[in-house]
Amino acid sequence: MSGATADIPEAYLEGYADILAEVCATGRRLTRDELEARRALGERAADAGYGLRALVGAHLSAARAAWPSLPGDADSLLAGLSQAVDAVAEGYERAQRQAVRQEEAARREFIDDLLHGRSDLGRLAERAERFGLRLSHSHAVAVARGPVAYDEGDPVARQVERALIARFQDRGVLLTTKEGRLVCVAPGDQPEVLSHFAKHGYAATGGGQVAVGRAQPGPGGVVQSYEEALGVLDLAERLRLEEPVLYAADLLVYPVLTRDRQAMADLVEATLGPLTGARGGAGPLLETLTAYFDSGCVAAEAARRLSLSVRAFTYRLARIEQLTGADATDPAHRYMLQTAVIGARLLGWPTTPPGS
Repeated sequence: MSGATADIPEAYLEGYADILAEVCATGRRLTRDELEARRALGERAADAGYGLRALVGAHLSAARAAWPSLPGDADSLLAGLSQAVDAVAEGYERAQRQAVRQEEAARREFIDDLLHGRSDLGRLAERAERFGLRLSHSHAVAVARGPVAYDEGDPVARQVERALIARFQDRGVLLTTKEGRLVCVAPGDQPEVLSHFAKHGYAATGGGQVAVGRAQPGPGGVVQSYEEALGVLDLAERLRLEEPVLYAADLLVYPVLTRDRQAMADLVEATLGPLTGARGGAGPLLETLTAYFDSGCVAAEAARRLSLSVRAFTYRLARIEQLTGADATDPAHRYMLQTAVIGARLLGWPTTPPGS
């Protein structure tokens, strides 16, 4: 045996020459047991790390070497050879599929542990090296959500992965899916990676939304950044933030405002509670204040956003002042009102009682 087939031990051809001899002598097909034995040898060769091309080449070389001494005609030899090689290849591929499934299971288990911090951090850091991550360094996480849920085999996930690989190769980047969202873990000192992910994640999800957590140090940094990005997505939903890409570093004021939930609930009730006595309830007037503050306190722009005349809009502001005693156009009152409006949006008021 020579060339590409020289590295295949004879153990993986065990019984092969005898089978060929009998097939050529009788013209029969390989039996079920013989085929299963060939498949088992194919699996063993795959598990041992031998290449399929070399394995097939070894079978062809063995058949060529045995042919001059075999009885029967060439058709019988070729029929037996074809069956044997097909069975070997089937076993080889079966082992490969099993290896892929095991690798996918290990990867999914690692990702679950990584993003939820359910494993010993030292052991997690060791496992991370297998996937190209060095958890002793800082990492940041970006999460993209779209109109539908995604898994790792989804075309959207593959599209984003191709874009990242084409630009950054293997710079310690991990792209995965979790609970229907796309997740990208990148070194904390390479913000361009997450910017690229955000760009392509937004495009691939058909106008979804991407949240980027801050870089966090150490083995526990990934889960911290991941949870921060999830918090930003939740915040965006409650506040109806429509920006395609949101950075946790730009929104730090909101967690501060909600850290004392009861204090925020008290502020909302004390400041905006009187609006519930208005005709039509508090909703329209709360919407008025929201549009006013979101437009930079420009009445004309806020009126346009609500499809109102400026006169109708200013009447609403006057009604708010009459009910609450606070003038949204007065800088002395504005901060209290705006903070209360943010709190109302975060707490779901007035649909949800602020203290609940």
